[in-house]
Amino acid sequence: MTIHPLMTTMRRARGFTLIELLVTMVIVAILAAIAVASYKQQVMDSRRTDARTAVLDLAGREERNFATSNTYSTTPAQLGYTGAAFPVTVGSGYYQINVAVVPGSVVAGVGVPASYTITATPVAGTSQASDTQCTSFTLTSTGVQGATGTNAANCWTQ
Repeated sequence: MTIHPLMTTMRRARGFTLIELLVTMVIVAILAAIAVASYKQQVMDSRRTDARTAVLDLAGREERNFATSNTYSTTPAQLGYTGAAFPVTVGSGYYQINVAVVPGSVVAGVGVPASYTITATPVAGTSQASDTQCTSFTLTSTGVQGATGTNAANCWTQ
């Protein structure tokens, strides 16, 4: 009995070779590695946004408190936060904020207004603590924004 040439061609065409399968797996692995790295960067960026938002929120609360009592507060409860003292963990739990208040005074007959500096730093032990581009965020009562890290100049604009 002879086998028709078309039958042998059809038999060979079924399935994948091991090489084809391995090439496909390598391509999928490369694409997955790129996607995971991009996802991690986006998550880190969104957590930075949480930190900036928390700093600006605390500044607004300090200014409201100053408008009613003529002083800045270092007590979280007075500003609407839970906790007995600063630093307070905010947002998704990846950053904590702290405020340093300098009371107003009179120096050589000149009045020096009260001021504050708010700082947001990553919570130790979280994945955000490994962020080297934007390590911490600061804001002063005069509106000066600052940051530390290897990309500090762009931390507030991202």
